Amino acid sequence: MTTSGTPAKRSTPASTVGHGRTVKPIGGQGSGFPNWENRTLYRGDNLEFMRSMNSKSVHLIATDPPFNKGRDFHATPESLAAGASFEDRWRWDEDVHPEWVEQIQDDWPSVWAVIDWTRIVHSDAMAAFLCFMGVRLVAMHRILREDGSIYLHCDTTAGAYLKTLMDAVFGPECFRNEVEWCYTGNSEPKAHFPKKHDRILFYARSTTTKFNIVRLPYKEATLRRYNHVDSEGRRYKMSSLRSGLERVYMKEGRAALDWWDDIPTVRGKASTGYPTQKPLALYQRIIRASSNPGDIVFDPFAGCATTPIAAEIEGRQWVACDEWAGAYDVVTERLEALKVGSGGQEEMAYYPVAQREEPLVRTDTGETAAPPLKSLRRKSSPPTMKRAEMLEALIIRDGMQCQGCGREFDHARYFELDHKLPRSEGGSNELENRVLLCGPCNRTKSNTLTLTGLRRQNRTDGFLVAPSK
Repeated sequence: MTTSGTPAKRSTPASTVGHGRTVKPIGGQGSGFPNWENRTLYRGDNLEFMRSMNSKSVHLIATDPPFNKGRDFHATPESLAAGASFEDRWRWDEDVHPEWVEQIQDDWPSVWAVIDWTRIVHSDAMAAFLCFMGVRLVAMHRILREDGSIYLHCDTTAGAYLKTLMDAVFGPECFRNEVEWCYTGNSEPKAHFPKKHDRILFYARSTTTKFNIVRLPYKEATLRRYNHVDSEGRRYKMSSLRSGLERVYMKEGRAALDWWDDIPTVRGKASTGYPTQKPLALYQRIIRASSNPGDIVFDPFAGCATTPIAAEIEGRQWVACDEWAGAYDVVTERLEALKVGSGGQEEMAYYPVAQREEPLVRTDTGETAAPPLKSLRRKSSPPTMKRAEMLEALIIRDGMQCQGCGREFDHARYFELDHKLPRSEGGSNELENRVLLCGPCNRTKSNTLTLTGLRRQNRTDGFLVAPSK
């Protein structure tokens, strides 16, 4: 998958700040604190930037990534986003980095199982897209605070597969909603109903995640029922209760449901010309629901900056990424437009935007662009070997025997690489902590049992057939 764009209209050096004003870092040092400036836009691969972000430093991720539509997108000529384009096509041999595969297989076997299964039931193209998204979702999981949330925008093309992938990363118990954003438009396909809704997958980081009920205006029929107004201007209706007629007051608004049909698509002057632009009202609702004023909102696929602008309007801090060279111009021009009211007077303060082209320096580990999917514990052991090298070394060390049940095999294809001490318990990826298991033993061990625990379980179940080395 590639992205491209014309050079930015205004050249801004890396790590500088717009409007001539200095932007101070948001918080302190260490895990839980941001190591970037408020209103930071990073130009480049969002995975590289997320690797350099401190752990548990973001309250909300609201993002609109590629959808795996199998086609190219181009901005409208002569528009604010003119020159923006991206290719939403995926190929396993061209778009999947071996590093992604190895890290996911090592540290997130459940994520790899989803990707591997997708290659069977759908296609290599869908699996490549999930691999691209999987390694990034794992990075997003790391940087979300315990009370944080993520909203992932998608549609029916890959929505079901992304849902399964997010179950593997965040846990099915952290799934909160699949919001359906419904809209209208002129289309009459001959083989199916018109596809006029997107999906927004809402996951919590933990059970302590914050949520604010979003209230919408009542419909006219409801207002007619609450046809009385008291001296304080509050609407109410008279209702028959056990004690007789009593006043029942109208709440501030009706609670938003998990299908939103009141937000139209972007049209007219609101359009920047960006090919997949989403309405501000949509992301303002998300931000109101799952963050509070002053919280930090992150968008790793910023595009035409809808999430940053919505965050600014709602009084949140923000950080964003995009590969397009013109993204800085779009966000600054859209922020400039917020400053001027209908009377032509400046109504809002200046919005200095910091643009970066280099990763951050992590203050929770002291590393630059620290790789994801690895323990933050310091280790003195040598760098991890490649999987093929490790497989060969373990066969030389342990022979063609499963170290969980003791069965002998005649080919390396029957072995799977696992950890003696699980990664969830702090085990390393180094050779001394690696072991070869057959498929059934690997599934039994999962990411919870130690190797000793697996052997004990196999002995109890009658599967330990020979002493293991």
